[in-house]
Amino acid sequence: MIEVMRTTNPVDISYIEAILKDAGIHMAVFDSNISIVEGSIGLFPKRVMISEDDSAAVRDLLRGTELESALLPQFMQA
Repeated sequence: MIEVMRTTNPVDISYIEAILKDAGIHMAVFDSNISIVEGSIGLFPKRVMISEDDSAAVRDLLRGTELESALLPQFMQA
């Protein structure tokens, strides 16, 4: 799996999840359980992960969206 985005913004995570789900692409959110430790204050970012096989399709889907600036630069340049 490769990392697409790292964010503390739950709206961005929901938005990318909706886009990928509509396209039939599976994603996972890593570090979501850290909020139990931090007290849900949004201090630690969550990581959006996808299969490496889907990376080109995800780049194409997210290029030009409001999320593009939140994506990891190394993901967009690959």
